[in-house]
Amino acid sequence: MRKTYQLQLEGKNRDRLLDAARHDIHRYLRRERRRALPEGARFWDFACRFGTTEQDSAPVREEDLTRLIDGVAASGAAQFYVEIVARPGEGEPPKRYQSNGGSDHHEDDGDAGSDGNGGDGGGDGGGD
Repeated sequence: MRKTYQLQLEGKNRDRLLDAARHDIHRYLRRERRRALPEGARFWDFACRFGTTEQDSAPVREEDLTRLIDGVAASGAAQFYVEIVARPGEGEPPKRYQSNGGSDHHEDDGDAGSDGNGGDGGGDGGGD
């Protein structure tokens, strides 16, 4: 995918054009990830370039595309260029997001009797 998105079109809202561009890019990425992998490949990797024009585009990471689009929107530029080329990846896929997975952070240590109420979880203890 190699495309220049115009952000100032007559009769079109700039915010809607930005949303449409983001949606188009994410739709392309989803479609490419669904394609069958070639023999020996373990995942789809994406070579991305971004800039205001094709001539001044620079390599970027896939994860940074949305942030870069937001930056273009904030700067008031009239257009931006995106190039995304899918290529089969070998080895381990990159870790895109860090998550705790519930193993690094424990809110409850299992010490139920430390609240001073004899471990009954509070309440008035009345039997009425």
